Amino acid sequence: MDQTIFWYALATVLLFFKMFATSAYQAFHRIGKMTFKIPEDAAFVGREPAREELPQVQRAARAWLNDLENIPIFLGLGVAYILVGASPEMAAWLFLVFTGARYLHTVFYLGGIQPWRTVAFAVGVVCLFIMSIQILAAII
Repeated sequence: MDQTIFWYALATVLLFFKMFATSAYQAFHRIGKMTFKIPEDAAFVGREPAREELPQVQRAARAWLNDLENIPIFLGLGVAYILVGASPEMAAWLFLVFTGARYLHTVFYLGGIQPWRTVAFAVGVVCLFIMSIQILAAII
């Protein structure tokens, strides 16, 4: 198997696990406190719907939204990176540093830790820009 494809596949699976863990974090807090905003979910456990989501659930939802702004871009750029044969030597670094940055971003987001959340976000964005430059270099 091509090394670039290997690192891309690994990063993709790790990002899936991270996003799943964010969802599990939300479920843990909802179930643990038996607090559900959606009426049918609350009724299922014999409770009234909450007026708003728990703070932990809200924070995790914002982390999810940030993932939805960044991870699809990574996935698209990663496919382009592979298809154009961009630098295989840099692939592992770019894909894994991006993935690590997204993990850290989520941990820092859930913990309300600044400025490290912003640093983790910026590291991921830098990886995306470097991937873009590598793609352009491969096709020009």
